[in-house]
Amino acid sequence: MELSCLTRPYHRQEIDLLFTKVKTQMHQQALARSGDGIALYTDCYTGETLRGGDRYDYEHIRSSEDVFMTYRDRLTNTEIAEVVNCPENVAVTLRTINQSKGKTRMEAWMSNSTNVLSHNINATIAKSAIANADLGIKNKVEEILSRR
Repeated sequence: MELSCLTRPYHRQEIDLLFTKVKTQMHQQALARSGDGIALYTDCYTGETLRGGDRYDYEHIRSSEDVFMTYRDRLTNTEIAEVVNCPENVAVTLRTINQSKGKTRMEAWMSNSTNVLSHNINATIAKSAIANADLGIKNKVEEILSRR
């Protein structure tokens, strides 16, 4: 392991390029799911239905910076973009939740009961989304490493 890998600064260019494509695909799927021309989503932390026009954001359940810092010693920026944007790690949530959470790990954010109560977080649904994201990230990393 080279020292440069361990000190490589956080970089979002490839992540953001792929994120834009993923969001477009998710929007098309949400339109198809609704059947009425208005996007239909389920909030990944509350379980509530979100429709086009609601104030929602596309969310990396595990932040892109967290994933980058974890895997920068093993993966290229393009490979990290694949991991960050794997289907299990990209979801939709209310903008108020996304902005409140920021880059904080969801478990830490949820440990503040005020966050859970004020944003109507369903702990079971949120924990399931987190576990699914972690598994998707793990599987994507293994897939990328097996290509080498």
